[in-house]
Amino acid sequence: MSRFVTTLKTEQVGKWQYTLLADLRYEDDELGEIVVPEGFETDLASIRSLHNLLFFALYAVVSGYGNYASVVHDWLYGQATLSRQQCDAVLYRALRTEGVARWRAWLFWIGVRVGGSPHFGASR
Repeated sequence: MSRFVTTLKTEQVGKWQYTLLADLRYEDDELGEIVVPEGFETDLASIRSLHNLLFFALYAVVSGYGNYASVVHDWLYGQATLSRQQCDAVLYRALRTEGVARWRAWLFWIGVRVGGSPHFGASR
């Protein structure tokens, strides 16, 4: 069963930016251990550009959930060592590991499938 081995420890360093104060370790059922290193900068699950009503509505429903999973997903997207599809699947599994409801985890997943492409492979 997937699990987070460590707790999420961050410091807010900007309006949308957070820095990890310690490694975040996640054990994924399919991929094994994923380590997001101390010092990594993330925007958690924020959507900074709300281009249309769909993304605004999606943000309103998912905001405040899935911070652990979002950090792992940000790290995987920035590294781009897995396919985008694999990264998004890890996000869904990590959200469920965190206790996020299936319907809400699915909304996260749809959001990154629809709007995540420009961020894949981009360094944070």
